[in-house]
Parts: sequence; C-alpha cells; structure tokens
Amino acid sequence: MRAIQVMFDTLKRNYLNAYEHSDVITPNFDRLQRKTVQFDNFFAGSLPCMPSRRELHTGRYNFLHRGWGPIEPFDDSMPEILKQNGVYTHLVTDHKHYWRDGGSTYHTRYSSYELIRGQEGDNWKAKVDKKMDVEGLDNLPDFAKKRKQASISQDLVNRTFMKKEEDHSLYRTVDAGMEFLNENKDADQWFLQIECFDPHEPFFVPEEYLHLYGLSKDDFNGWLQYSHDDFSPEKADVVKGYYKALLTMCDAYLGKVLDFMDENNMWEDTMLIVNTDHGLLLGEHEWWGKNIMPVYNEIAHIPFFIWDPKLGVQNETRNQLAQNIDIPATILEFFEVDLPEYMMGKPLSSVIESEEIIHDAALFGYFGSNINVVDGDYIYMRGPMPGREAELHEYTLMPMRMNRRFTKEELQGAELDNSFAFTKGISTLKMKTTDYMAKSYQRFGNKLFNYKEDPNQEKPLYDLEKEFEMITKLKELMKENEAPESQYLYYGLDRINSIEDLLEEHKTFDKKQEIVCENIKFSNHCVKEGYLAMVAIMKEEKVALLKADLEKTSEHNAVTDEHLKNWITEHIDKQDQGFIFYQLDLALRID
Repeated sequence: MRAIQVMFDTLKRNYLNAYEHSDVITPNFDRLQRKTVQFDNFFAGSLPCMPSRRELHTGRYNFLHRGWGPIEPFDDSMPEILKQNGVYTHLVTDHKHYWRDGGSTYHTRYSSYELIRGQEGDNWKAKVDKKMDVEGLDNLPDFAKKRKQASISQDLVNRTFMKKEEDHSLYRTVDAGMEFLNENKDADQWFLQIECFDPHEPFFVPEEYLHLYGLSKDDFNGWLQYSHDDFSPEKADVVKGYYKALLTMCDAYLGKVLDFMDENNMWEDTMLIVNTDHGLLLGEHEWWGKNIMPVYNEIAHIPFFIWDPKLGVQNETRNQLAQNIDIPATILEFFEVDLPEYMMGKPLSSVIESEEIIHDAALFGYFGSNINVVDGDYIYMRGPMPGREAELHEYTLMPMRMNRRFTKEELQGAELDNSFAFTKGISTLKMKTTDYMAKSYQRFGNKLFNYKEDPNQEKPLYDLEKEFEMITKLKELMKENEAPESQYLYYGLDRINSIEDLLEEHKTFDKKQEIVCENIKFSNHCVKEGYLAMVAIMKEEKVALLKADLEKTSEHNAVTDEHLKNWITEHIDKQDQGFIFYQLDLALRID
C-alpha cells in the first residue's frame, strides 16, 4: 500500500466550490470532491502552523500544554512510526518553519526529506543592504514593525530569484513531489507528504493567475497585516483577489497529482488525503488574518478530502465530527500499524464505511487564548479569566519559540513536573509564561453559537443550559487529554460545577458592568454596549478616566456614540485607536 498527503497551508473552506458557492476558479478541487469522501464537519485542533503539525505527527492536542514548539522527546511521530515499521516516508515542503528553532525536529522524523527554500521571509538569498520600501506598517508598534520590516524585505529579496512560474516555491515543491512519484510509482510501502505553504500569505502570485481576477503584480505586495477591518472596499477586493489567484494556482498544482494518479492507476492501491492546518479571515467578522481574534469558523472549520482504496467510497460526504488529530491514526491504520497508546485521534475508516460517530465533541484553539469546544451543532468559546494570567504554565522539554530559544528570564523558576501519563514517565519543565499568540482574550467574552443554524456566527446565544452543557463537554475533553490543573484556573472552570455557578458568573459579570455604568446616562442601549466594549479592553487607569469624563457629560447630556469616539481620539495612543474603534463599532451594531 502507498499513501499521498497533499497539504495546503491556510486553505479557506468557504472559498472552495466543493463546500460553498464561490467565484474562485478551483476545477481540480471539484474533481477531487468526485474522487474522494468530503468531510463537511472537519475542524482544526491546535493553531497555528507548528502546533497543528505536532498534532499531525502525534494525534494529540498541542495547545493545552504549550505554544509553538518542536516535536518533544516523548512524542509519538506518525511518519517515524511508519519508518520503524518498514514504510518509507518522504516529505517535500516549502514551509520555512521546519528549519527554524520552533520546528526543528519535525522533518527529521521522515526517512528522507526535501526542503524548498524561499517562502515568506525565509532567510534564503543574501543581500547585505536590504533597504526596501515596505508599505502598510504604520499602525504596528515599533518592535512589531521592525520584525515585519525584516521579513518583508527578505521576502522581496527572495522574489528577485523567482522571475518565472517554475521558480516559484509552489512549483518547485509539487515538482519535487512528482519526482518522488515518478521514481517510486512501481514501489510499495511508502508514504509521501507534499506540503505546500501556499495559499498562506504573502500572496505572491504569477501574473497569469492574477489576470484571471483582473489584477496585476503591482496592485499589492501580498503581505497581509493581521488586524481589524480598516481596508477600503477597493483594497479589500484586491487582497481577496490575490488570495483567490493564489488558490487557483494551488488548484492547478493539485491537478498535477490527480493527473498522475489517473495515468498510473494509483487509485487502486494508493490512499490520497488533501488537507490544511487552518483557514483565514479575509474581512469576515470585520477581521483580517488569524491569531489575534476569536477562532471563528473561517479559521477553524476546514476542508478535508480522503480516498481510501480499501473502502472504495467516493463522491460522497460525511457529516460526522472529525479533526486534524484523526489524520495520523487514519494513516497508521491504513498501513496496518498499531496506534500508540497515547494517540487520541481516531481512524476515519469507520466514519467512511459506516458513518460511525467517533467524536461527540472536540477542542480547538491557541495556547493562552480562548478555549473552544464544538459538538455536532454548537460551538462554545470561553475566554481566560481576568487576573488569572499568572496561572498559565507551559510544559516542555524543548524550550524553543518560533524563531528563538527560550530566554534565561523565561527559564528562571522552571521546575520539573511529572503530571502527565503521555510523557511516559519523563518529567517536563514547568514554567510560567507570558509569551503566547494573543493576550487579553477575555476582552471578547464567552460566546455560544449554533453553527449549524448560524454558520456565519452572527447571532451569539444566551442559553444557560446549553452553555453549561458545552462547559461540561469542555471539561470532560480537557480531562481526557490531560490538561494541566492550571488550565482550569486560567479559564475559571474551577468555579463552574453547576448551572447555578454559571448563573452566578453571569451575575458577577453583570454587577461589574453595573458598577462601571453607575452615574452615566446613555442615549441608547447600543451606546452603553459600546462603552462596555471599551471598558473590557482598556487598562484600569484609562477606564477610570473614561468613567469620570462620562459622568461629567451625563450631568448635562446623555452619552452618545460621538462622545465615545471623540474620547478615543483625545485619550488613546494613535497606534491603539484602531482596535478600540473596531470594538466600539461592533457593539454599536447591536439591535
């Protein structure tokens, strides 16, 4: 038996016609749908890139114990297990994070690997004086601006070595995969992973594909700043158009793999999986990017396609809940290799064959941000508790971040911990952390959605019984996955053991709102909600100043939205105004 996994990074489900009506040109994804089983209720687990890839090796959630980092010494790695059981494993990838500190132990788990250089800000081609003009960084703080400037400048240098389509990373990655297939199409017992960084930003696209959407290479540099929506309609259309063009290019190269399988009768004995790590927001919910906002469906609800020649099911869909942690279990089972004891993912064969339910609920999220639970109909997003930041701990034996080692300050106070069975008797370092993807996530509050009836998640629900039911599922899954005790404290779950406890939490929250609203008259309910949104995201001293100013205003007039907007302009640093205006505008839209 043989297996091919074609993975695209940042593949948006709602831009594929196989899932939703779209103006994106993706004929080969349509063709893939007819050749495979399409999963309609498939979710990411740990986000973003390398946390997701750790799950694709281990079949376990990453985000409950640590942030971005390498494969750990105690981890079970699917490709390594295959290699140890006589299955040759080969990786071709242009995902630059594999050769940075925080991804440095992944590719070496394969029998062989080929790394394609040049994507994003990969330090590939040397130019000592990289003084390049970079637009769109005005709203970033200085430290982020400097880092982004360096990445974009390096990317622009790399692009000077990619003049033709065959120079592009996507071309070279798929071409390397095709080389493996040509060399080994008559061999048995191998697994090939073709992993493409595209359509992840920066959206660097040959003009042939841009022309399909009425664009040219000079319209946009392809770099997306993760932010609230402050684009003009014209700029938004250009950014979306670049993503669409790059997705159409990905579709064309997917077609090369499908053609090869057709021409060589590989559908008879070769598994095919096409997947992604996560999606992206392109203006939905008035957000761009990922990492800094709630993990809405456009990020977490992802496409997944699979052909299993042993089962022979194609051109069908499955609605059972599944996610990325199930992929390694599925591949191991296909090669008749026993699953490791601590792999939590389940093989998808029973779902394909008999539509068995393998998960009643599932978790997803970023380390340190909202923790999210999904079942067949509902999604519950729970934010960290204010003031509980000190409870957040990381557990690792590989103290590395995305592109650096842990600092000596981060390691101070670290202690050995042996709390977890999945570490197989090996103690890990336990340390307090403040380095995670997005801070102050409690500003978004807790959200409950019926995503079947409200797939765009536009109508949050207030339903105590359902919320408590989802919290119960959340805590059960955390226990099953050995979440550390600090996670329960960090999310305030230690306080919620009954509906009465949950009601008291709501009352406490309402009481805090009542206190900050005391002595202030509002022109309408929406203005009050806007004020509360501002209070949730500002520092205490700013909140006190705002409340005092609005109390003075209320002595003569009711507070209006214009009062709030003027106050932001006068009292908030310019670089922070945009996000606060965004939160205010969201609240002002409440009916």
